[in-house]
Amino acid sequence: MDAEEFWNLIERARGTAVDLADAEGIAEQATVLLAGYAPRDILGAERVLQELMAASDRAPLRAAAWVISGGSPCFDEGFDYFRGWLIAQGREVFEGVVAHADRLAELPEISASAPEGIEPDGEEILGIAQDAYERATGAEPPEDAFTFDDPAVGPDLGFDDRERMTALLPRLTALYPG
Repeated sequence: MDAEEFWNLIERARGTAVDLADAEGIAEQATVLLAGYAPRDILGAERVLQELMAASDRAPLRAAAWVISGGSPCFDEGFDYFRGWLIAQGREVFEGVVAHADRLAELPEISASAPEGIEPDGEEILGIAQDAYERATGAEPPEDAFTFDDPAVGPDLGFDDRERMTALLPRLTALYPG
């Protein structure tokens, strides 16, 4: 499976999901669809997913997640879940936000959740290939099927410096005045 086919899978899952704001529902639909593929393609989907996670592990996106979380440390699992949610939004949104993190402010899900302080969470997206593989084969995937190297994140942007965050993410910090 290549990136194009992966994104088509996500779009098909979004097309059958009851609520497009529900990353868990999109993940369930993606898992069901992916389970219909050959095991090697399911493992290919995991490779693409890991490449997308690596491509989105950027300091400006971490800063945006930090702003959305109200200044809570947003590293490791929390940031992974945030990026899983971003993948569930589809290719256009994912690529636009990875290129310009402040575009998050344009998303209705972000602006609607800002007053309540609800953080986007797409933890379930991260497990679609493993779950699909188990459904398709009745076995766990090979141990070495889900490994990748984390890229360097980039410079420290001084997340606790509100002035710096406002300069980097003006529209997002306006939604989350923290």
